Amino acid sequence: MNVLGFDIGGAAIKVAPVNTTTGELVSETETIPLPNPPTPDAIADIIRKSIERLKWTSPIGIGYPGVIRNGYTHSAAHMGEQWLGFDFLTLLHEITDQPVGLINDADAAGLAEMQFGAGKDRNCAGGGTVLMLTFGTGIGSAFFHNGVLFPNTEFGHIEIEGAEAENRAA
Repeated sequence: MNVLGFDIGGAAIKVAPVNTTTGELVSETETIPLPNPPTPDAIADIIRKSIERLKWTSPIGIGYPGVIRNGYTHSAAHMGEQWLGFDFLTLLHEITDQPVGLINDADAAGLAEMQFGAGKDRNCAGGGTVLMLTFGTGIGSAFFHNGVLFPNTEFGHIEIEGAEAENRAA
């Protein structure tokens, strides 16, 4: 099965169909600059237009650069305060008739690595830990213990000497 993947980042949105059996991209990745300001409606409009342009009729997966709980965005380091506590999943359901999944972007990358990449042979179901870090506009993290994801770890936002880690690293 193919899923249309959207990776919302601090500077751009990447879009590509992904084969969920193999983990491979079905076509080239399209990069769309993040609107200024990156409001929920502006991001949803980009997603809607991409779905229409591609005539997409299968499931959609969206990675968001922050904490996601029950479809709500609970952090917005690079997105703006309008995202705090926003019901993004409901908005996404309003713009498409396809099933939509919404997850922290680094968690999505980590799950892919555990299924298809470097973590595949280190699933650690019998005991162990895997940590994946992503580096872009910010620092994302996916943490697995005994093969189980601990969602929304956001290690880039831990404080080091009075500043967030990702700001010190930048």
